[in-house]
Amino acid sequence: MTTIGIIGAGNIGSQLARLAVQHGHQVVIANSRGPETLTDLVAELGDGTRAATRDEAAAAGEIVVVTTPLAAIETIPVEPLVGKVVIDTNNYYPQRDGHIQALDDETTTTAELLQDHLPGARVVKAFNHIGAADLTGHATPTGTPDRRALVVAGDDDAAKAVVADLIDEFGFDVVDAGPLAEGWRIQRDTPGYVARFTADELRGKLAEAKRYRDQ
Repeated sequence: MTTIGIIGAGNIGSQLARLAVQHGHQVVIANSRGPETLTDLVAELGDGTRAATRDEAAAAGEIVVVTTPLAAIETIPVEPLVGKVVIDTNNYYPQRDGHIQALDDETTTTAELLQDHLPGARVVKAFNHIGAADLTGHATPTGTPDRRALVVAGDDDAAKAVVADLIDEFGFDVVDAGPLAEGWRIQRDTPGYVARFTADELRGKLAEAKRYRDQ
């Protein structure tokens, strides 16, 4: 059993919390509005789940998921996450997030921005290219034929292995896209984004991906 801290209780965060509880993990979940606004979700998830502040979720989690809007990266606590595996689920939508020059000119990626903000953490990109409902709706046991696959990207191989194991436990095969800098291959509007693919199919979609600037 692992304690998973979740910072962000929107659609993706709530679904990941459900998967974690289904698989016997403890969940400490936070949002921007305060623990008292998560009463219904915590009641649904039951024992082993508690609402907390962002600092508390960061401190409690052995693995911590950051699933906030991109503009909220600067609010993620730094010190409690030093040395920890941190999963980044973010995507960049300028119409929602405002224009971020380094992302517009593709000199960095969303996960690298989070890694820059959390210099002591071990950031892994994951869960950013699947609809929230599909996290529970498409999950199947290991070995299921045509099982859906999800991508990981990260600079720390051991951290990627931890996240890959969690993804497999949650019901999906895993495709390693390489370092954080390669996370762009599964960002919005790329061939592998959101749609359902097996591992072999998803590897092909990653290979097909083109930079926005090259299109």
